[in-house]
Amino acid sequence: MMGLFVPSQVVLLPVTKMMSKLNMLNHAGLIILYVAFSLTQGVFLFVNYIRGLPYEIEESAQIDGCSVFQTYVKIVLPLVKPMISTLLIMDTLWIWNDFMLPLLILNRSQAIWTLPLFQYNFKTEYSFNYTMAFTAYLLAMLPMLIIYCMGQKYIVKGLTAGSVKG
Repeated sequence: MMGLFVPSQVVLLPVTKMMSKLNMLNHAGLIILYVAFSLTQGVFLFVNYIRGLPYEIEESAQIDGCSVFQTYVKIVLPLVKPMISTLLIMDTLWIWNDFMLPLLILNRSQAIWTLPLFQYNFKTEYSFNYTMAFTAYLLAMLPMLIIYCMGQKYIVKGLTAGSVKG
């Protein structure tokens, strides 16, 4: 619960210092941070979602002779697919558009910058290359628009599932 209430901006400085001491100011360190930060929201959403699933379905699968693994694969996993899709789409949008964490972690070399860092550098002290900047913005936006349009129904289904008891 604390991971949800503490703003990520508060922990960015200590995390950056820790990653520097561990010599992890690279893509691997950034991936580890993204996984760690997304776990708090993911665990919170999954726990509440799974608590809303009827336990009787699992009991009937056990009565029918399913093992624990078979119950998980055949019963629980299909019921949790909307939440998996919701979490994947939300995290993908967050990671793709994130600026602050890559700025702090990947600031040592231009060779490992992410797309938002390159877009930020279209602006110099005395000029701004509008043509290149807006072309880059459009091209960066297209993959996320496509992913969002393809997964929109799963987001709505995942967020509204369990809201009405039947």
